[in-house]
Amino acid sequence: MYTLKTEHSFDSAHFLAGYEGKCSNIHGHRWRVEVEVQADKLIKGGQQDGMVIDFGDLKKAVKSLIDGYDHALILEEGTMRDITLNCLMEDGFNMIQVAFRPTAENFAAFFFKALRDEGFGVKRVTVYETPVNSAAYEEQGEGKDEV
Repeated sequence: MYTLKTEHSFDSAHFLAGYEGKCSNIHGHRWRVEVEVQADKLIKGGQQDGMVIDFGDLKKAVKSLIDGYDHALILEEGTMRDITLNCLMEDGFNMIQVAFRPTAENFAAFFFKALRDEGFGVKRVTVYETPVNSAAYEEQGEGKDEV
């Protein structure tokens, strides 16, 4: 089995609605996302001979997926009053609503599935909230969890 890994980072803020602690307040992170793809065999022939995938193609896909979250306030749908959300958006703030609680665990699963759906043989996605705290997601057979 061959495995390739690349990473990309973004800066954003989030909060955890309903959480009792500091993370219930809006705060920021330098999120680092590591993506691992795998293949049983290498490509034979052509420009990509001897590769799992061209690193440039993988990096471009990861960057394209992740860059939209840079310098945004990421919040779970329904966790901010509409009037507050609308005022922030009208004032030009980059607000991104997601259908899940914006935790490292959920982002790891979300990015994994998005890249898998683009046709990449994703093995694992690891999301770092801090340089020493991370969450990873990978699928192993039946009974896969959904985000």
